[in-house]
Amino acid sequence: MSERNISHGVILVLGATSLLGIGVILYGLNSGPAQEEVAAIPAAATAAYGQQLLRETTRLLGPEQPDPAMRYSGNGLDCASCHLDSGTSPGTLSLLQSASRYPRFSGRDGGEGDLRDRINGCMQRSMNGKPLPRDSVEMIAMESYILGLGQQYNIMSDEKTRAFEPPAFVEPQRKASIDAGKVVYEAKCQVCHGADGLGLKQTADLLDGYLFPPLWGPESYNNGAGMTRVLTAARFIKARMPLGMPDLTDDQAYDVSAYINSQPRPIKAALEVDFPELWRKPVDSPYLPYADPFPQEQHQFGPFQPIRDYYEQLNAE
Repeated sequence: MSERNISHGVILVLGATSLLGIGVILYGLNSGPAQEEVAAIPAAATAAYGQQLLRETTRLLGPEQPDPAMRYSGNGLDCASCHLDSGTSPGTLSLLQSASRYPRFSGRDGGEGDLRDRINGCMQRSMNGKPLPRDSVEMIAMESYILGLGQQYNIMSDEKTRAFEPPAFVEPQRKASIDAGKVVYEAKCQVCHGADGLGLKQTADLLDGYLFPPLWGPESYNNGAGMTRVLTAARFIKARMPLGMPDLTDDQAYDVSAYINSQPRPIKAALEVDFPELWRKPVDSPYLPYADPFPQEQHQFGPFQPIRDYYEQLNAE
């Protein structure tokens, strides 16, 4: 799932999508903030550097980074492990429209957050690391890159913004099956991500990152990341996997998501403070506490509709 580490495969397979990505990248590299803001931006915080950070997060910000002061990411993933083509590919987990969505309210944080807050949320959860300083060169560079993508999106034609994806995931009305998911994983996923789910490294040393990223284990996302939610992961898997030829059914995506997220991964501290208003917690959030009587296992693996029905009934009373 890593764009930096599998860029050759992405370019060969995605065809028209990749050609679009090249155009977006070129625009993003030359796009920046309003003229009056330029003086406040460090010269090194370019959109090109921001793109590089998304593509090479492990090498530039990971635990093997030679400079200890630059070790912000805590695992072997790149941002582009999920945001394919450096976020330029239209569709699921694209970054083309991200800038337009912020600032916005975050139920998880209990307040309004901007794009920099969202980047740091990923750093602490998907990347199992620590937040970047808000005024750091790295933060400003990533923000500049994403802002440039948003500007490019605004002038793209409808045809250029169309995602080349299968029909959107439709949630099965049952509990996800870990056993069935294991069968799907062995048939469709392990050839790239390994029988042990630990990914395939570029070289023996982690500094070069992964050709295919780990889906569980110490180098993957932690249990507070959005991808630990079965429905969130299933939507991504149905839309994007296997890479370049997504062909899973809704049931297969649902079950393999449950299988992947049943495996061990890093633990994020203080998850109990997430969602100060617990009723805002997504029905598939896999960690305690909850504002409803349903067991943790049902929040992890479903069925989810009874949980929704419970809250809808509360709201109606």
